[in-house]
Amino acid sequence: MPPKLYDLLIMKTVTKNDYIRRINKVVEYINNHLDDRLDLRKLASVANLSDHHFHRIFKGIIGEPPITFIARLRRETAAQLLRYSPLSVEDIAFNIGYESASSLSKAFRDQYNITPTDYRTNKDIYIMKKLETASGITLKEPKIVELEPKSIIYVALTGEYGSLDYNDAYARLWACVKEQKLFTKGIETICLSYDDPKITESNRQRTDVCLVVHKPARPDGEVCCKELQGGRYAVFFYQGAYSNLSSVYDAIFGKWLTANPYELRNVPVFEKYLNDSRKTAPEKLKTEIYLPIK
Repeated sequence: MPPKLYDLLIMKTVTKNDYIRRINKVVEYINNHLDDRLDLRKLASVANLSDHHFHRIFKGIIGEPPITFIARLRRETAAQLLRYSPLSVEDIAFNIGYESASSLSKAFRDQYNITPTDYRTNKDIYIMKKLETASGITLKEPKIVELEPKSIIYVALTGEYGSLDYNDAYARLWACVKEQKLFTKGIETICLSYDDPKITESNRQRTDVCLVVHKPARPDGEVCCKELQGGRYAVFFYQGAYSNLSSVYDAIFGKWLTANPYELRNVPVFEKYLNDSRKTAPEKLKTEIYLPIK
C-alpha cells in the first residue's frame, strides 16, 4: 500500500529539518575557523554528507555555494576588523585565512573598489549604502562582566535585521521548551548578530534567535542546539524602540570603542531582551547589548 500524502509530507519535513541542522552546524564551524584552511571535504564531513550532495544542499539552504560564502565572510570580517580593531592589515589577513596581506588587499579591492588601508583611514567611506539612523542616542558606561558559557536553543534566520519573523522563531523555541520540558527560572531571550549592516547586504545578514536554557536539550525540527561562548563582555543598557538600535550600535562602535583601550574578540555581539515586545510600548523596551572584548 503506497504511503499516504500526509506521511510523505512528514517525511519531507523531517528530511529538510535534518539538512538545516547539518548546514547550521557547518556555518557555526566556519564562523569559528575562518583562520583555518576550510577544505570542502572537511565541511562535508562536519555535515555528515557526501562531497557532491553537500555543495548542492549548502547552496540550497544558505543561498550561495560554500566557497562563495566563505570568501564573502572573510572579506566582511576583514572590513569589521579594519574599522574596529588596531590589528595590522597583515595580522588581519592571517587571522581570517588569507595567505598574505597582499591576498587580502586584492580580494578587498576587487570587491569594494578600495584598498584596506584607505578604508581604515577614511572613516567617511562606506562600502555599503550609508544607513539613516536616529540622532541623540546617549549611552551610559557599560558594565564589564565575565560570562560563563551558556547552553542555547536557536533558530537561524537570514535577512535584513529588524524585518525577520522573530515572533514565529520564538514561538518555535518555546514550543520546544514545552515539548522537552526545559522550562526553568532564568530562561533568557537573546539574538546573536553576525554581520554589520554597513558591510553585509541586507538579504545576507545572519541572526540566531535564541533561548538560554538550563536543562539538556536536543535538536527538534529547525530548532538547533549549541553553546554561547563565555568570556569578557562590555554590557550596554538601552531603553527605547528596537528601530533605534542601529544608532545605539553606531554610538558603541563609533564612539565608545574608539575611545577605550579594548579590543574585540572574534565572537558575535548579542542582544538580551528584558521585557516582552508584544506587551510593552516601544519607548519602554529594555535591551542589553553584549560586546565581546579582550
